Amino acid sequence: MHDLHSDYAVVELLVGRTLPDVERDLILATLRQTSGNRTQAANRLDIAVRTLRNKINLYQADGYDVPEPQPLAQ
Repeated sequence: MHDLHSDYAVVELLVGRTLPDVERDLILATLRQTSGNRTQAANRLDIAVRTLRNKINLYQADGYDVPEPQPLAQ
């Protein structure tokens, strides 16, 4: 169940930002949370891995620090 009051507070923090900036920050934060795992990040964001890779390439070309995939612990 969603708490509409807390959802509203989060949305208010985004007001005034461009959608591409919000999208980029969400994608980069999700990549950090998944230790750079593109498949997991794409699944959490409900986008195709190919779409995610394309966006990552754009962000890297613009000079953003994109988390690299971490090797699996053995």
